[in-house]
Amino acid sequence: MSDGQQSPSSAPPSEPSSVVPTRQLTLSVDGQQHQVEDAGGTLLDVLRDRLGVNSVKDGCSPQGQCGCCTVLVNGQARVACVTPARRANGKEITTVDGLAEDRQERWANAFCATGGSQCGFCTPGIIVRLDALASKGNDPDDLGPVEQALLAHLCRCTGWQTITEAWLVFHSGEAPGNAATTGGRDLLAAARRAEIEGGAAQTVSPEVALGRGGFAADTAPANSLIAVPTDDGSWVVGETLAEARHAAGKVQGRRTTIDPQHPIELPEAGPDGPWVATLRTTWVDPAYLETDASWCEPGGEPASPLANGGAFGGKTESKIGELARNLADEHGRPVLALGSREFTIQQGPKRPPVSGGVRADGSGELRVASTPGIAEAIAAVAPEITVVEVEVPGPPTSADIRAAGWAEAVVLQAGARGTTAPVVAPSGAVAEAKVDANGIHVSVRCGQPLDDVILRSYCVGAAHMAWSWLTSEGLAIDTEGVIHDLTVRSFGILRAVDTPTIHVTIEPDDGEPVNGSDAVFAAVAAAGWLAAGQPQDWPVGSIG
Repeated sequence: MSDGQQSPSSAPPSEPSSVVPTRQLTLSVDGQQHQVEDAGGTLLDVLRDRLGVNSVKDGCSPQGQCGCCTVLVNGQARVACVTPARRANGKEITTVDGLAEDRQERWANAFCATGGSQCGFCTPGIIVRLDALASKGNDPDDLGPVEQALLAHLCRCTGWQTITEAWLVFHSGEAPGNAATTGGRDLLAAARRAEIEGGAAQTVSPEVALGRGGFAADTAPANSLIAVPTDDGSWVVGETLAEARHAAGKVQGRRTTIDPQHPIELPEAGPDGPWVATLRTTWVDPAYLETDASWCEPGGEPASPLANGGAFGGKTESKIGELARNLADEHGRPVLALGSREFTIQQGPKRPPVSGGVRADGSGELRVASTPGIAEAIAAVAPEITVVEVEVPGPPTSADIRAAGWAEAVVLQAGARGTTAPVVAPSGAVAEAKVDANGIHVSVRCGQPLDDVILRSYCVGAAHMAWSWLTSEGLAIDTEGVIHDLTVRSFGILRAVDTPTIHVTIEPDDGEPVNGSDAVFAAVAAAGWLAAGQPQDWPVGSIG
């Protein structure tokens, strides 16, 4: 299997775009008047790169699909990355920074109270859209319009439910269920729990929901060159992002009509007995919304691409920081290396596809795309299953992706039993899940909770991720290993309107805190598969 890495060559800063400005644009942004040249770019280009408004995020670069750059244009929610700047001429532009201060504070506190923001990359755009919805005066207890509004957004972390709960807190001022007011919590302990669950340092505070988590692309020095990838794997630099993309000849990724394939054939059962449960999965993207990014000063240390979240293992081996350092040393100036969505899909590691079967006693064979550490991960929870690594043409894979390999083993063994059972993760956490007409029910025991809100948020997010993986996620990759799905919507992330209600019970435990959401992920995947009737090939489609 290819490791997916290209040689990091670079070109000098490009000549400015050949597009000649034709006029001055007048924009009112968060109450301040600005005059900018019309260079033919998007509203997002103007806001981020020319006016320094970093609360609007670029998650799809730009495909108009993730909602992270949502702003209000004359009070109407618009996706800035596909809105030509000239269409905003003379209009009022409002970002999350321009909302009334009391409303900013209420939204930020509400999201913090429910765990509705983990990394905080997608939430500024979501808050802007929800604030526009709130201004219409609809019944605040009716979550139908909220879930419809969220169709314009993607969020990988939270599982949507904690976001809709934040809507309720914003309107009521009360914290339902496991939510809690900021003043009554130890946010340092909450941050510790977030790091245990997410695998990287993370800040927990109301400010995070407003997009102030310190992402690499937001914190680069103002005089940084911008480096972007080309289709051939080299990198070009420019004085601005628009200039660099023009020089790179960026071609927008597309979503294919080809269905995801299952690249690994089932193993033979052999003389030890027939398979009673079989499973085949396809390539799955970790689907983090902040694309790989890092900046570096000449001779300095690069900014971490993990910034305010661990990307669920997807960025563990990212080379973007090393690239930023090399380019900064080469050009003698700070350089922000910014991976496009297409680059992140093509070069970023995937959950390895598997194919396997188990017998009634839980023994069996699991074939998995060759991935360092995957056999050890599976053996930690299912030593009865023989692991066979196979070479499969395709993108890089990683055993660092949430519960990669061992969750599949847990699912197969649940299929052999025909019933759910407590899942014991390699961390020692224990989780159990059940599915019924009222939704997904999860219990978890993982040492001292430290902060119930954050632990619950991660468990809700893990349950959503598992359900999404089971029902709808998969990438189209052909037999030569070429990825045909190059848009953020290609991932198949389950929408808010399609997500069952998730009920979480945190079991008392005075032990050392350990990761619990990975155990929840595996338990929900197993319970959901049983509820679906154990179809062999994933994704299985809607359940119930």
